[in-house]
Amino acid sequence: MSLSARQRAIMTYMEETHLDVLLITDPKHVYYFTGFASNPHERFLGLVFRRDKEPFLLVPALDRQAAESAPASINVYAHQDTEDPYLLLQLHCAVPVRKLGIEKDTVTVRRMEQLQAALCPQEVIDIQPRITELRMIKTQEELSLITSSIELVEQVLQEGVKKVRIGAAELELVAELEYQMKKLGAQAPAFDTLVLTGKNSALPHGRPGPDRIQSGDLLLFDLGVYYNGYASDITRTFAIGEISPELQRIYEVVREANERAIRAVKPGAVMAAVDQSAREFITSEGFGPQFLHRLGHGLGLDVHEYPSVHGANQESLRAGMVLTIEPGIYVPGKGGVRIEDDVLVAPEGARVLTTFPKELACIG
Repeated sequence: MSLSARQRAIMTYMEETHLDVLLITDPKHVYYFTGFASNPHERFLGLVFRRDKEPFLLVPALDRQAAESAPASINVYAHQDTEDPYLLLQLHCAVPVRKLGIEKDTVTVRRMEQLQAALCPQEVIDIQPRITELRMIKTQEELSLITSSIELVEQVLQEGVKKVRIGAAELELVAELEYQMKKLGAQAPAFDTLVLTGKNSALPHGRPGPDRIQSGDLLLFDLGVYYNGYASDITRTFAIGEISPELQRIYEVVREANERAIRAVKPGAVMAAVDQSAREFITSEGFGPQFLHRLGHGLGLDVHEYPSVHGANQESLRAGMVLTIEPGIYVPGKGGVRIEDDVLVAPEGARVLTTFPKELACIG
């Protein structure tokens, strides 16, 4: 779906829901509909759709030039730091507004009060579900961007693994990975990079610190990048030298659970059933209580987006979705294993976009 097609889709939604004004303020969604990427910080940024009129961008003055160069041809109005952007919004919208659409996940209470004072809407509805629906099916262009993001993060991981040595601290490796991200062209990490060694690897969202790598440990890497606006997310777990038979067994159970879940991915598959395909196997091997989180999540403009693949989600997968498959087992005091792949729901089934090997590798 091109930028113009996305704009047409949201304008059709306006007609269907009888909206007079539809306001998009999430910078990621402004980018999704216009190709204009920015971080306005505390300043007001808005993409405004109006009934029977052309849409426009309302941006901080320092972003005017970039906004006017955006791929989508769209009118741009800019506000100085000394100006009230809500007065500009009011000027370019017919007020009072009978029905206003906003992203309720993004608009703060204070901003809502300012919008109400400026536009005087009689009714406000949440447009977030419609945008989520548009975003969840990826276009070929989006898939290409996601694939490029994955290729980049796999290069980062490959370089990072070369730096592993006995005595290295978790934070040393985090620094190396994030250096490689920038060196290879990433915009930014997609989330806080995780490098967890030994017993710390049993913490699914542990914090890397001064702990040092020792022989016999598991070493877990969880990292992702943003590249051209799209995220990647991969987890791999390694052995430092020779690890115990128990840890080897845990690794193989997680790897098999990962593969079973991937085989369950196809259009029409119920997400709860996909989760259970991994969870039931892990439980049958005696580690059910140690699988502490959902199986996976959507991936795209956000590193965590719709859908959420867990045991209570009775919705079905649809062709074009991109999601993670990341089962894990976490044994306190001993260590944890997580193996995460990024997967496209293709018409024929799962297409695994990550390529980094999953066989247990001994490093260090």
